[in-house]
Amino acid sequence: MKVDRQYTDQHAAAGVDADLPAIETWPNQYSGYEIEIVMPEFTSVCPKTGLPDHGTLRLIYTPDKLCLELKSLKMYTLAYRNLGIFQENAVNRMLADVVSAADPVEATVIGDWAPRGGMSTRVTAKYRRQAGSLQSVATERNNSLQLSA
Repeated sequence: MKVDRQYTDQHAAAGVDADLPAIETWPNQYSGYEIEIVMPEFTSVCPKTGLPDHGTLRLIYTPDKLCLELKSLKMYTLAYRNLGIFQENAVNRMLADVVSAADPVEATVIGDWAPRGGMSTRVTAKYRRQAGSLQSVATERNNSLQLSA
């Protein structure tokens, strides 16, 4: 019995190449420290259903020569508000854009998505410069049943 796919390749690629505001940087003055930025009101849209996805994104990075300018990062994240993109792609796209903008020593983006239909999702994407290229070292999808009291 053949089952029709509900999600198409177009759904999967939605938002991945979207034109988003640039993330600006400024010259770093120190070395050997870590910066953690928490975005508790991150929103995007499911490209299949059009329903909003809400979550907390956490960016942790070790700067080298450049640090991220926070106002431009805020404008960048706000651009996702009406963007149809899968949660996994939003996390990986943000990591790629951070690495492209600042060339950090290492960076991690964690997306903790609010439950929908009784399931929550956590997506983690990591970059380490010594790997030689941008790659997702760990992308995990944790679906956990949210039990109500």
